[in-house]
Amino acid sequence: MLNGFDKETAPLTDYEERTLLPVMVRSLAVKRGRTSAVTSTYICDRLKAKGYDINGARVRKLINHIRMKGLVPRLIATSDGYYIATDNRELADYIDSLRGREAAIRAVREAMERQSTTLL
Repeated sequence: MLNGFDKETAPLTDYEERTLLPVMVRSLAVKRGRTSAVTSTYICDRLKAKGYDINGARVRKLINHIRMKGLVPRLIATSDGYYIATDNRELADYIDSLRGREAAIRAVREAMERQSTTLL
C-alpha cells in the first residue's frame, strides 16, 4: 500500500480477485490494437451498469495486477485507453514511455529530498 492512498492501493479483495478479475481478463483479452482501446472510465461504467461494485482506482489496481501477472500479455495504455499491443514497435514505445515517467518521478522525489532540509 502507498501512504496516503491506503484504500486505493490495498491488495485485491476476495471479491475483486474472484469476481471482477475474471470478468476484466476476459474483456481485455479481446482488445487487440489501438482501435479496440478502452478507458478505465469506460470499464468502470460498464461494470457498474452490470451491477458490479467497482470504482476507477480499483479498476486501475486490477489492471496493474493483470499486467504484473501477465494475465493479458502486452496490455498497454495510451491516451486512447488500454489495449493489447499488436506489434513490437508499439510495445517498445510504451516501454520507453514508462522509462520516461519513471525518471520524472525519480526527479521529483530527489527534489523533495533536497527540499526536506530547508526550514520553513
